[in-house]
Amino acid sequence: MGRLVLNHSTNIEGLIPILQKLALNINIKIITPAAISRAKGRSSKLIIRLSVKTINGYKAIARKGKTAQEVFISTDLSKDELKEIIDSIIKSN
Repeated sequence: MGRLVLNHSTNIEGLIPILQKLALNINIKIITPAAISRAKGRSSKLIIRLSVKTINGYKAIARKGKTAQEVFISTDLSKDELKEIIDSIIKSN
């Protein structure tokens, strides 16, 4: 079971409940939401896309509306396994 680091006072709407469910997975170590920025495009619903591999896991980009937020996920899972878990959590919400 992983740990969700809540070090920002603001996060994208609806992101924290999804990350809390993701942290319940036994293969997830630490989830850290990071920098928030403005995106050029527009996304009507919350989307989490895996971006690049990091030393400990992966960097993901969460997007909703014109807002984007980096999320760092520390895990030993492969990119495809992590993507499947994230997609199933988003579908169940």
